[in-house]
Amino acid sequence: MSGAAASGVGREPMLAHMVYFTLKDRSPEAIQGLVASCHKYLSGHPGTVLFAAGTLTPDLAREVNDRDFDVALQLVFENRAAHDAYQTAARHQAFIAENKPTWARVRVFDADVT
Repeated sequence: MSGAAASGVGREPMLAHMVYFTLKDRSPEAIQGLVASCHKYLSGHPGTVLFAAGTLTPDLAREVNDRDFDVALQLVFENRAAHDAYQTAARHQAFIAENKPTWARVRVFDADVT
């Protein structure tokens, strides 16, 4: 594979959608409940290249680490269109409706990646 092909040059970039949730109830049970809900509602959407949901790594507390979250959600979509379809999908909307009352703060980072 040529360097250009391997790097994705000339192709539409993938879209990384990274979401960090801080919960009102920061108990282990509430945190695991949100992780389970991420897996239930947010995995397996069309155009998903990567799905991962998990918790803060407790022993990584370097000066550069942002530790103000309980649950991290990482999705990479094959393109912007797949991301946009995910945003309006019924399962994504059900996740929001079911879990939004539990959130103290949500931060979303979207990036074009190759």
